Amino acid sequence: MISGRFRWRDRGAPIPKKLGLAAFDFPNGTLLLTEASTKKRASLHVVRGEDALHALDPGGLEPLEASQASFAEAIRRESHTLKRMLTDPRLFAGIGNAYSDEILHRAGLSPTRLTRQLDDPTIAHLREATRAVLREWTARLREQSAGEVPEKVTAFHDEMAVHGRYGKPCPVCGATVQRIVHAENESNYCARCQTGGKLLADRALSRLLREDWPRSLDELEAKRGVDPVRRSPIG
Repeated sequence: MISGRFRWRDRGAPIPKKLGLAAFDFPNGTLLLTEASTKKRASLHVVRGEDALHALDPGGLEPLEASQASFAEAIRRESHTLKRMLTDPRLFAGIGNAYSDEILHRAGLSPTRLTRQLDDPTIAHLREATRAVLREWTARLREQSAGEVPEKVTAFHDEMAVHGRYGKPCPVCGATVQRIVHAENESNYCARCQTGGKLLADRALSRLLREDWPRSLDELEAKRGVDPVRRSPIG
């Protein structure tokens, strides 16, 4: 439900004509379900009993509850890129696109690095980065909502390091945040912090530019007329 939202209103509030999907009336108010996307992917399931609820669970590991051993087992279960692995609900629950970007930046790992390339110390480092990012953002969002149903729900926040910050400076090293686009999502990353200065190939753009596609951050900045050492315009 990328565009789905819950909104708390006074009891009996009408369902919005364009975006509204359902209304649930309670003694002290009404919970509205809306969806802004034209694809209408929201769904509701009515289940009876805990067993029926478990049947809808993709089975992903809870990152904040996972031991080092279970975290490592989930990572090594299949061969994927780190980005895909973190966003697969069959492997890890509740991370998603935005926080996977933040986790990989915190861990200093490329989103395209393969899970089979990780040794035990790197997996332990990734686990700590995962737990730290999720705890920090859980606390921050709880503080912002102040116990109320949040009205402004978004995956983009000014306090984020790289997600949604394409073209802006990395808060750690100052390099320009990059992105690679895949399907309907994009991965944001810092080439200097996460890939050793290498630019990851955007499938569509790199194919279009071919030999003109810059292979490194320094090469990209040189094309833009930026001094890679002082990070200021050349001349």
